[in-house]
Amino acid sequence: MKAHDPTDSAETGRIFAELGRIKLGETDLDGVLHQVADLARRTLPGAGQVSITMIRDGDAYAGAHTGPAALLLDERQYAGAAGPGLDAALHRTTVAVPDTANDERWDGWPRLAAEAGFGSVLSAGLPIGDSMAGALTLYGERPHGFDDDGVTLAGTFAGYASVALANAHLYDSTASLAQHMQAAMESRAVIEQAKGIIMGERRCSPDEAFAILTKVSQDSNRKLRDVAAALVERTQRAP
Repeated sequence: MKAHDPTDSAETGRIFAELGRIKLGETDLDGVLHQVADLARRTLPGAGQVSITMIRDGDAYAGAHTGPAALLLDERQYAGAAGPGLDAALHRTTVAVPDTANDERWDGWPRLAAEAGFGSVLSAGLPIGDSMAGALTLYGERPHGFDDDGVTLAGTFAGYASVALANAHLYDSTASLAQHMQAAMESRAVIEQAKGIIMGERRCSPDEAFAILTKVSQDSNRKLRDVAAALVERTQRAP
């Protein structure tokens, strides 16, 4: 696919419109990460391969990548705790490596990129949230593969992508919380049913019924909910 002219406002608008069409209800955060990486590779000038570094609670990991070489180079950054992607993510800035063969930063990491066939690297920070940050890294096949306009476009793309990723993270967190709450409500309901059964059979108080359930749970090394569910199921099957 030919490189896009970053000064073409119509083309730039089309790129960002594609970001806006990502549907959060049809995928999760990992899915959005892969869509963003693929879109960046297809549309940003000079991008041979693309990766996304994520940092959550201080731990860095590969969120998405469009090729094995990009993944390997990112993992070398994480292993050495140094590299343009990490710097861009931690400092929420843009970091350029115009000529990988002649750059000595990060304990020689750029030379590894040169040996992998990438002449230039560009990382743009993704400010996603208070507990999560990231960076979009473009691996160019030739030295000086990202001119000033390309750097500007990559930074703007990263800004729009950050909004999509922040929304996906919030959507994931909300959905996860809802699932936990639903599970907790279901557990509470079945435990209350089991207590009612025990109270009817033993003519005891709610506290005494709960104590009986707890003892069975401890003695059998099973979760309280599982013990309660088994009792309810057995009672429902009884003639």
